[in-house]
Amino acid sequence: MIDTLQQFAIDYHFQEEIHDVLSRLVSSDGGIVTVVNDNNLCNISLCFRLLRQNGYPVSSDVFKIYMDKNGKFGQQLTNDLSGMISLYQVSHLGMAGEDILDQAYTFTSKYLRDSMPHLSPEDQACVITDTLNHPYHMSLTRFNVKNCIKYQERQNRTCGFLLQEFAKMDFNIVQSLHNSELLRVLSWWAKIGITGNLKFARDQPVKWYMWSVATLADPRYTEERIDLTKSISLIYIMDDIFDVYGTLDQLLLFTEAINRWEVDEQLPHPMKIFLKALYDITGEISYKILKKHGWNPDNFLRKAWTRLCNAFLVEMKWFASGYMPTSEEYLKNGVISSGVHVLISHIFFLMGQGINDENVDLLDSNPGLISYPATILRLWDDLGSAKDENQQGNDASYIDYYMKEHKGSTIDSAREHVFNIISYTWKKLNEETLSHQSPFSLSFRNASLNTARMVRLMYNYDGNQRLPILEKLVKSLLYESIPLNNN
Repeated sequence: MIDTLQQFAIDYHFQEEIHDVLSRLVSSDGGIVTVVNDNNLCNISLCFRLLRQNGYPVSSDVFKIYMDKNGKFGQQLTNDLSGMISLYQVSHLGMAGEDILDQAYTFTSKYLRDSMPHLSPEDQACVITDTLNHPYHMSLTRFNVKNCIKYQERQNRTCGFLLQEFAKMDFNIVQSLHNSELLRVLSWWAKIGITGNLKFARDQPVKWYMWSVATLADPRYTEERIDLTKSISLIYIMDDIFDVYGTLDQLLLFTEAINRWEVDEQLPHPMKIFLKALYDITGEISYKILKKHGWNPDNFLRKAWTRLCNAFLVEMKWFASGYMPTSEEYLKNGVISSGVHVLISHIFFLMGQGINDENVDLLDSNPGLISYPATILRLWDDLGSAKDENQQGNDASYIDYYMKEHKGSTIDSAREHVFNIISYTWKKLNEETLSHQSPFSLSFRNASLNTARMVRLMYNYDGNQRLPILEKLVKSLLYESIPLNNN
């Protein structure tokens, strides 16, 4: 039932009840939490996943009962398709050094892929294909609600007709809420005058709003999503100023102005328009946070924007001088120029959970909750850049620098190397977000996870430099309601 509530994205209505149930699923022995006794692979896997993703310190040793004397998963498990699917889902919650879940991934993914040609009915193959392509832990729940409802209806699951209808009504209500928020974003974007004065800049407020929908998924965060979208839009516009507009001399003055948090009258008009918008929006958001949560983040947010601008300037200087950084040097700076620290810093203060001196200082040190999603974003972005031979602009990529360092490497081997880094970074992100010892709230940690989950949708370009998967999801999430059963 809990899994169904979460997959239907209606679990926010039942947080206390879910906590009570999960607390009864575990027993504590010397501070180590273990799953209650049950040998059913599907049940154990489901309990493990629910507990771990909700911050309970459950050990992957619970899966040792399914391993033989050589430490390998027993082949008899392949007779249980539901269990194999559940174990595959669990394997994505692994942390660095968690060999059991690494083995679980290798074991289940190979079996599921090999089994697809032999499955009947056809529905089973579709379910496995969707599972392999969109594992639960790596996906955004609200973006997949419709598919989950359709699957439950086909399976006649015991969750019941009323729960399905409730999920449909909730989806439609939240869709209406998102539409009203988007209208406010579009109105703000039109009034601010960026598109009229910065003709070179991107004009994608719907896309930017989707970042806010993904990261602040709880429907109750209306005002926070709107304010976050404003900041996200400025990350993209600042990127455009550096990438397609400013000369090096202009960008030096621009960066100096941001470091002083002033508007330099020597700057071109578009840059001055942007700076005024940046300073005004940062001030407005900071005032709202102070009024609501009693903490003024203005200095912190200024510092975050300054870091971003400085990182953009570093890359511009590299390009202008012909300097070739190492892949490691490029990635270290790229984690900052991704803008993720600006995004997640705004999320932290807008949510208002756990704001204190210790957490603010920790956030300022660029912890894993920021650096790991940023690494994933930078590398995914670079994978798309390397794949697209028609990309315009001055940006080089991690793959370019890696191949120059490793003369015998091919584009395929370099891409494989990048995928391995992304996989390892996901495990490190799991350590940060799923740890019960984190000083940050579970909601904030989930926002960090959602940032990483959104990356594949935002950077999965086709040959025409479009985002067909994201475009389809936007249409489904914002404009296509779910019809209710009138019986």
